[in-house]
Amino acid sequence: MTGPEETRPEGTCSPETDPEETRPEGTRSPETGPAEARSAETGLAETGLAETGSAEVRPAEVRPADGARPVEMGDDGQGDGDVVLRLRDVVKVFPGVRALDGVQLDVRAGEVHCLLGQNGAGKSTLIKVLAGVHHADAGEVTWLGEQFAPATPQAAMRAGIATIYQELDLVDDLSVAENAFLGHEPSLLGFTRRRVTASRTKEILARLGHAEISPRRMVRTLPAAAKQVVSMARALSHDARLIVMDEPSAVLAHDEVDNLFRIIRELTANGIAVIYISHRLDEIREIGDRVTVLKDGRTTAANLPARTTPTRDLVGRMTGRSIEYVFPPRSGEPGKDPLLVVENLTRHGEFAEVSLSVRPGEIVGVAGLVGSGRSELLETIFGARRAESGTVTVEGKAVRGVGAAVRAGMGMAPEERKSQALLLDEPIYKNMTLASFSRFAKVGFTDVSGERAAAERTAESLELRPKGDVNRPIRTLSGGNQQKVVVGRWLLGGTRLLLLDEPTRGVDVGARAELYQVIRGLAANGVGVLLVSSEVPEVLGLADRVLVMREGRLIHEAPAGEIDEDTVLNLVMAGSLLEGEPA
Repeated sequence: MTGPEETRPEGTCSPETDPEETRPEGTRSPETGPAEARSAETGLAETGLAETGSAEVRPAEVRPADGARPVEMGDDGQGDGDVVLRLRDVVKVFPGVRALDGVQLDVRAGEVHCLLGQNGAGKSTLIKVLAGVHHADAGEVTWLGEQFAPATPQAAMRAGIATIYQELDLVDDLSVAENAFLGHEPSLLGFTRRRVTASRTKEILARLGHAEISPRRMVRTLPAAAKQVVSMARALSHDARLIVMDEPSAVLAHDEVDNLFRIIRELTANGIAVIYISHRLDEIREIGDRVTVLKDGRTTAANLPARTTPTRDLVGRMTGRSIEYVFPPRSGEPGKDPLLVVENLTRHGEFAEVSLSVRPGEIVGVAGLVGSGRSELLETIFGARRAESGTVTVEGKAVRGVGAAVRAGMGMAPEERKSQALLLDEPIYKNMTLASFSRFAKVGFTDVSGERAAAERTAESLELRPKGDVNRPIRTLSGGNQQKVVVGRWLLGGTRLLLLDEPTRGVDVGARAELYQVIRGLAANGVGVLLVSSEVPEVLGLADRVLVMREGRLIHEAPAGEIDEDTVLNLVMAGSLLEGEPA
């Protein structure tokens, strides 16, 4: 997601510094003009956005600065309806950037309003304005018909706006009930009423359709899907009228996403509004009612019907492109001799007897559901987990442990980049030179200028944004650009074999296409790539060879051109006759 991605416990405020890479401060805000008839080619009728209780009619077309396309307004025939949240010309400025530059948004009671945009488009900043973490510098926010400017996250929660961040802000060492009522525990004479807290939590969980979750269970023992249910329970414990969900399906398996959608439908049936942020357009089609699109901090389209607006239009409004997946062409043939050989690798309870190989210049993709053992497999190959049996060799030499893997020319970009790969408070250049730091250390001193120069060259080759500033803290970058830094670290270190675990998780369409170019470019230069992704089209579009993994075992192997998405999904979700074939 967009910038700063670290989630904070409720009630904490982040320093308001450079959250997303956007254009420099000083670019003009959108200008509002009179309502005009829209071109027939959009297929969407113009709509006026009337202020509640006022004769003033808002313009149906907003003209962004710098020649950007005008805002496209959809019209579903319901007029204003029961608008609970309205934003007009909202601006948020950080030192050097305008993160929000005239945002327009209407959200109705009982609807799922989807918010789309690239990393750096302003989505994270917008939801933090609503959550009381940041404060708008200009524009108007109205909530339930009244001016709204929450001073703190607690104030926003008390007003009825709850936010569920992509990386859940739960306390692992507290129980489900303690998390649900954290900060507003039922008490008597200064003592927490634990039985009352547990009873109320149980009622909320039953309302969410998850009565099987014990209020007294420790949160750290829950799977990702159950943790999201606890976050929703926390929101409902505040009697939320609006719930903002930031990439809620990012860590969920297919069946868990279906359950998430069921909960969302039950919430909206009770009049609760949901702002749903996702990069997955198929989810938008299934769960959304209306869509608003942000680009460079501006609203480029608002109130579009989620189910009928063509994908080409949505993606075009987000990026200027017209397709969601843009895969570079494959070039050259992989080498003949294997670079990586894994034989009968096993870790009890995670995966068993896995054998695979990767040749120089080859991209091997591993497809499977969350929990199938894919991530654990990559971490074991890299040496971060110890195998109980089996071997890992690089060019015929056994590799045991992370240090040996790195010395053998292996690098890894883990799924949880913030907790496992990045030093969030350090500048970009220090993060990028971590794997090759010894190159810049001489007789006890660090060649900082050499570090910066090397990082700048790599950042330029990866089209890192904002350009030319490798001194800024990496936490201020969007998710897509943080991922580029992780990949750049291994580029700088001369890696010959790169393990990528969910490389485009939480990455927008534009940055995703750029990462595809980088990955394919690595392969063209002879680097072997072992790729894990939950996006089946991504595996099929990038990989030369596809391995299908289910319940800790590789159950099928095929060249990417000889297997399709339906076959992969059939294998990973339900199995098929192909399961018996050798991997």
